[in-house]
This record gives sequence, structure tokens and C-alpha cells, in this order.
Amino acid sequence: MKITAIHLYAAHFPLHTPFIVSYHTYDYMPSIIVKVETDEGITGYGESVADEHVTGETWEGAFYTLKNTLAPAVIGKNPLELEKLHDIMNKTVYGAPAAKAAIDIACFDILGKKLGQPVYQLIGGRYHNEFPITHVLSIGEPEHMAEEAAAMVEQGYQSFKMKVGKDVKRDVERIKAVRARVGEEIAIRVDVNQGWVNSATTLTAIRALQEANLDWLEQPVLADDMNGMAFIRSKTDIPLMVDEGLKGPREMREVIEKKAADKVNIKLMKCGGIYPAVKLAHQAEMAGLECQVGSMVESSIGSAAGFHVAFAKKVITSVELTGPLKFSKDVGNLAYDVPFIRLTDKPGLGVDVDENTLADLTVFEATIR
Repeated sequence: MKITAIHLYAAHFPLHTPFIVSYHTYDYMPSIIVKVETDEGITGYGESVADEHVTGETWEGAFYTLKNTLAPAVIGKNPLELEKLHDIMNKTVYGAPAAKAAIDIACFDILGKKLGQPVYQLIGGRYHNEFPITHVLSIGEPEHMAEEAAAMVEQGYQSFKMKVGKDVKRDVERIKAVRARVGEEIAIRVDVNQGWVNSATTLTAIRALQEANLDWLEQPVLADDMNGMAFIRSKTDIPLMVDEGLKGPREMREVIEKKAADKVNIKLMKCGGIYPAVKLAHQAEMAGLECQVGSMVESSIGSAAGFHVAFAKKVITSVELTGPLKFSKDVGNLAYDVPFIRLTDKPGLGVDVDENTLADLTVFEATIR
């Protein structure tokens, strides 16, 4: 089998409401959908959601990296040879994990369709039958976040990821307001997205949150401050999760060596796709670290890819892939059974892509043959 053509679609996915994190407010999500064609007539879909604050790539930059560098490098190659494809991509361009992820995901989609199996059966087989979905609370006024959380509890949600990181004092108020509204039985995970910057500020917040009963605290300090993460972990019994600080195996080794976190957030866009994500999960398992598969707010395509990794690995104990629930229009049909996600046994990613919707959302495109 050979790759004969790669189609790139730079798209804007409309959101129901703006998505607000510490470093940016998103009115829509920029994404690149990749369609890989083969000489056997099997087509696979992948996705790249770049983030200059996390992956070091812009939306436009990822598109042109794919168009001018990565796609030409893999044309004519066998999409089933994942180890070789990653070696080719890594030798062609340093970094660019979100761009590489799109090709990786599309090739796994092809592999599953070729063998008539869902992707999770190709990377270890199904381990989990379902995952509870965590509702993500964008940064807002404390009372507004509390009201949204209460409404989601009524819909059946049992866990929340709170986005904070704008102002420590106000963040503490946000967290306490949500906890007071939903009670003690609901899980609250706090994601700072590097917004508290350093260990001193973080410890100030932690002292004020001792009674908040948090599941974990995610990436409070800057991504490269692994020493700061290790210092904070030595001063608190609130479990720490590393996110932006973990991209690939080098960072995973540093997390392990410095005992910088209790949990790690694996994102396909940060590490380069399904194949590298599985390797990271194996690294974490050997070190006794629990994993989460996280979201860059992908469509049904990228979200399904993340779910396949999560469902296949025992060490992955939580997911936060809720992008399709945030979109008012999506290109795929990944089905959620809120407040749970349960994957089907359809081959490949198990997602049907509506090319008419994709055309509607596409801003610019290219084809490489």
C-alpha cells in the first residue's frame, strides 16, 4: 500500500460559547483536517490542532509545514509502517508535533480500515469499556462558574475541570464558589495552564485551597519549570499533573527523574499522534504514573484518536476529550452518551466525515500528490 495524495483543509470550528483559558480566549477553534488517500482506495482522516503556547506551532505554520515539508516526505510511503513514517517525519523537520499528529492519525485510520478493526484493537486491545466525561469550565466570574457547574451536575456530570490562571486571589474564589455549589462528592480538577507562573505564587494558592478537596492541580507553573513542579509537589499533598511541560519522551524522563508530578496529561497534539502517545503511556506505566489523555479541543477526528489510545491502556485513568461537545458544527459523528463516552467497534477511528460540512468550515486548502 502507498500514499498517493494528501488533502489539507484549514478550518474554523464554531463554538457554542467562547473557550477561555489563562493565555487566550477562543471564539472558534482553528484546526487542520488531513485526508490521506492510498493506491488501494482506502482513505484515512487525521487532524492537527496547533497552539503556539503549547505545541510551539501556529495554525498557519502547521498547515504550511504539512504542505511544504511533511506531506511531500511521506507521499509514496506505506501508511501501515508507522515506525518508519515517524522516523521520516522526525528527520524531515524538528518538532512540529501537531502537524505530525495529523498524518499519524490518518495512517492509523487507514490501518484499522485495512484490517477491519477499530484502532484500539491495534494498540493493545480494548481495556476500558467506558470513561466518564469531565465538563470543562472556562474562566469566568466565580458565581457564573458555580451556576454552570450546578447545571451540569443536573445533567449527570460528576467531575469538572476548572480553567483558572488569570489572578490567584480571584482563582481561589472561583474554586471555592464551585466547590460550595456542587458539594463534596463531585470531583474538581483545577487546570492553571501555567497561569500562576512560579512555585511561590502556586504555594500561596495551595495554602488557601487546603479544604477544597481537589482531585488534582494541573500545570500551575511555566512549562519548562520542572524544578518548580518538583518543589511544589514536595510541599503539598494535592496531586500534581504535568501538561504543557510534557511533550515527548525526554520530558517524561525528566518528570520521572525529578519526581515532578503524580499524573501526566498526554495529548496527541503535543507528542505527535497515536504512536508516540502509546510510547509515553508505556513510559509512565513503568514509573508508576497515572495518565490522562487530554484535549486541544479537537473535532470528532482528533478526539476519537485520543479516545482509542485511552481505551486501550490500563494506565490511562481519565480523559477530557470534549471538543465535539463544544462545537456548534462538527465534521464527524463521534457519539457521546453524556456523561460517558463509549467507543463503537467500527474499523479505524470509527468516525464518518461529512465532506460538505468540512467544505463549509474550510478557510483554505491544498492537495499534495
